[in-house]
Amino acid sequence: MTPQFKLDFAENIEKVRAFQNILKQFIPHKSLALISTYLAEKNVKLKIVRSRRTKLGDFRVSLKTKATAITVNQDLNEYSFLITLVHEIAHLDCYLNHKKRVKPHGDEWKNEFKKLMQPFFYHKIFPQDIFVALNNYMNNPLASSCSDLGLMRVLKNYDKQKNNIIYLEEVAENTIFRIGKNRVFKKGIKRRKLYKCMDLNSKKHYLINPLSEIEIVE
Repeated sequence: MTPQFKLDFAENIEKVRAFQNILKQFIPHKSLALISTYLAEKNVKLKIVRSRRTKLGDFRVSLKTKATAITVNQDLNEYSFLITLVHEIAHLDCYLNHKKRVKPHGDEWKNEFKKLMQPFFYHKIFPQDIFVALNNYMNNPLASSCSDLGLMRVLKNYDKQKNNIIYLEEVAENTIFRIGKNRVFKKGIKRRKLYKCMDLNSKKHYLINPLSEIEIVE
């Protein structure tokens, strides 16, 4: 039994190092050992992927093999990346504990997410402004941190500075704007927290986050 224990321990250490090598450029240094050790205990594949406008990260289960995988966008700042990663790990734990018998963002997921975030609060990983906004968000976590505009505004302060950024909320109603390469919209009225905008190609209306980065179409 002893040789087997040593083998398992050595294998786990290698997994921790592998996750540290993947994550060291994406998350706060103080969180690296904690998150890498946790991931090493799980049979999950982690992928860092290019930016996706519709989501920051996701959790997937293979229909054929039941293998689990987490993806996170590579362009997030270190605090947004960490929060997104913990968000997806909560989905992993929820799946391991309940399979697909519960809602994706139901009470079970919320409880897992809150539990997983506690060590990062305890070790003071986040700056004070993020800590306050994140603590408020944790009272009732939503499907995405982008759904909480207060938290999103604070997190954007830590993005790498880009020149000439324009946010949807900064332009007037009826402004024509582009998101991505091909999606062109006309800004409409604000519905609660989001703006109702018309896709000029399909003529369909979509609710768009006010902090979406846009390009004005002349």
